[in-house]
Amino acid sequence: MTVPSGEIHEACGVVAIASQKAEPARLAFFALYALQHRGQESAGICTADGHSLRNLTGMGLVSQVFHERDLAKLGGQYSIGHTRYSTTGSSRAENAQPILVSSEHGSLALAHNGNLVNVDAIRAEVERLGIRPRTSTDSELVAHLIAHAPGDDWSSRMRHVLDTLSGAFCLVMLTRDRVYAARDPWGIRPLVLGRLPDGWAVASESCALDTIGAQLIREVLPGELLAIDRDGIKSEQFSTSPPPRRAACSFEHIYFARPDSLVDGQLVYATRERMGEELAREHPVAADFVMPVPDSATPAAIGFARAAGLPYREGLVKNRYIGRTFIQPHQAQREFGVDLKFNPLPEVLRGQRIALVDDSIVRGTTTPRIVAMLRRAGAAEVHLRICAPPIRHACHLGVDTAPEDTLIANAHGIDEIRAIVGADSLGYLSLDGLIAAIGLPADNLCNACFHGRYPMPIDATTDKLALERARA
Repeated sequence: MTVPSGEIHEACGVVAIASQKAEPARLAFFALYALQHRGQESAGICTADGHSLRNLTGMGLVSQVFHERDLAKLGGQYSIGHTRYSTTGSSRAENAQPILVSSEHGSLALAHNGNLVNVDAIRAEVERLGIRPRTSTDSELVAHLIAHAPGDDWSSRMRHVLDTLSGAFCLVMLTRDRVYAARDPWGIRPLVLGRLPDGWAVASESCALDTIGAQLIREVLPGELLAIDRDGIKSEQFSTSPPPRRAACSFEHIYFARPDSLVDGQLVYATRERMGEELAREHPVAADFVMPVPDSATPAAIGFARAAGLPYREGLVKNRYIGRTFIQPHQAQREFGVDLKFNPLPEVLRGQRIALVDDSIVRGTTTPRIVAMLRRAGAAEVHLRICAPPIRHACHLGVDTAPEDTLIANAHGIDEIRAIVGADSLGYLSLDGLIAAIGLPADNLCNACFHGRYPMPIDATTDKLALERARA
């Protein structure tokens, strides 16, 4: 990817469609288009027609993987889809999802958003069954376990396996005549249920439902398993020992989710505006205007400007087509990837004191280049304001934050970070301010990347390529 290397990378996006009259593959395609921000490495759609499954996956963006002829061939009355950023296993064609496995009960397709933390135990169980996985993803391991689990039907097999998983998972699954969806008991990643005119849809975010004309009904509940077929929808709880609290990921509100999505009942755009307002109250600044690092920080910058009583202006223009390309830039361009992604406006910036609002600082490799770019364009002062607390710990629940020892806030204090990035001042939103902006009880949120307290036991030595090495 030609995006700057210091950014947090997205979680994956999943979708499931049940429709007897519309074209589920086409609906899945447009829903995945709406979820493209959650992953740009690979995409896939699997369909079922009551007799068999058809699966198509490929590397690249949704628009690069699928063409009109593909959607026509997929057919069916049910579909699941996936757009991927790798958090377990590298970015390879073999790891693209949905994953399709076979068993004596028939075929099963599965797509997964999240990351499991008891993957060693899951892999050992798959190996005990005598199965050699063809991918290096935790998702395939789950599919094999379900396909070979005891039970008279698919729902009972799924319940048996899902209750043994630990970590973050939103799953969509497909058999020949039914589509399923499940969400982990902590509710870490978002998953919503929508009503189509002639069926049902499940997606990672409500913006995908809007795109295909589905009415948002509700969130899929933590620990819930949905089964959808031509007779309707059935809901059951698979978790026999539910955790004492929820642990919704705060970064869905800060960065991942699209601003027009509803996450945990909150409009993401409004939540980000409140983050900016809280940030302005906590870290006021003498500046001529407020500007964002586009696009995810734009609502927060608007909120900051409003609370601070300062003008809002845009001083960086973002090239929205540079995010993914198979034509790789030269090494010099890779090293200065910010120059490919942003272009400053010297006429706006020259001689000005700028309050620059961004969503986060991860490794601290991108931010210095942005600050330097603004200074080259003539900015007199650059005061950096971050609408998230310092990221000091790695995420093991579906977000590729980078190894812990590469996180700039893990090894440096705030004033050291200010000097490293070259800002005149630096202010981070406090954890209390973030929680107030999100509007959910602190006990219902996962903020482990800020304070290191994970909602379940974590093996911090396991990385995203562990299964790949074990397979080799």
